[in-house]
Amino acid sequence: MKYKLMLSLFVAMTCFSSLSYADRIKDLANIQGVRSNQLVGYGLVVGLPGTGEKTRYTEQTFKTMLKNFGINLPDSVRPKVKNVAVVAVHAEMPPFIKPGQNIDVTVSSVGEAKSLRGGALLQTFLKGVDGNVYAIAQGSLVVSGFSAQGLDGSKVIQNTPTVGRIPSGAIVERSVVSPFATGDHLTFNLRRADFSTAKRTADAINNLLGPGMAHAIDGSSIQVSAPRDASDRVSFLATLENIQVEPADESAKVIVNSRTGTIVVGKNVKLLPAAVTHGGLTVTIAEATQVSQPNPLAGGQTAVTTDSTIDVDKSDNRMFKFDPGTSLDELVRAVNLVGAAPSDVLAILEALKMAGALHGELIVI
Repeated sequence: MKYKLMLSLFVAMTCFSSLSYADRIKDLANIQGVRSNQLVGYGLVVGLPGTGEKTRYTEQTFKTMLKNFGINLPDSVRPKVKNVAVVAVHAEMPPFIKPGQNIDVTVSSVGEAKSLRGGALLQTFLKGVDGNVYAIAQGSLVVSGFSAQGLDGSKVIQNTPTVGRIPSGAIVERSVVSPFATGDHLTFNLRRADFSTAKRTADAINNLLGPGMAHAIDGSSIQVSAPRDASDRVSFLATLENIQVEPADESAKVIVNSRTGTIVVGKNVKLLPAAVTHGGLTVTIAEATQVSQPNPLAGGQTAVTTDSTIDVDKSDNRMFKFDPGTSLDELVRAVNLVGAAPSDVLAILEALKMAGALHGELIVI
């Protein structure tokens, strides 16, 4: 039943994919230069209820923090820091964000801390790939996971207690210069490269703005002439990003997940003339335990014996034939008739590919 449901889903996907549809350019492409930037920092979470860590680098980081406030501890002194944890802090700066605005941060333990629940992050510098500080993070953590441990060593952990978030926990101190308002052109980069989709996008823009305003550079980029004034460019893009474009069909592909047994077949997959036979041999071994009780006058001993029953079930071999240009619908219907399991379907598809009868790319993930 489960497999038949999956096959029915294949057929439904084929029917829906055969319908024409259009997407907005903002759903198909990104604007070159308009991107987010990753930030990372290293800091301390304090105030933990004994779930922190006591390691050398935690002590070193703690002493460095105290030194910044003018408190110098001798090297021989090892502070007790069970309520402190060393953490990595990371965030993402969206495009066009300005100094003074806030962004969310994620805090993750990098040591042996058991939980960050109840802790607070101290002021942490968040740096970009160029080494400059772009934001400063601080605040109380929101941790959804928890852990509990008994004296006998038993432990209960739900979700991940060593990772937390601070909503709006970082203040942006420096903005990233964007090339958005420079030059005479804007470039749309398709999220899925396709020559046909690139040409259709350029044609749709030219139909609205006039000939020669846009041209496809390659299979993923479309260059558009744009006004230089920043305000005019915003209005210009607000119009372009809502243009409807019908994306081209994907190439014929069969995607197989070898771990879960999930098989997805694209609508353009075709089969050349081929015949497939499917059959199997099932061997079932059942063990039954019996007690052998001897005659009281025979002087024997009671014994336990095992009675094995072996049942061999050979299913009927079934063969189905594919005509030239067989569609996905016909393929699914034929495989469904023989009652093949997902692993058997994978074997059939691989055999068809080796025989040169599968018109499409077979991808195993």
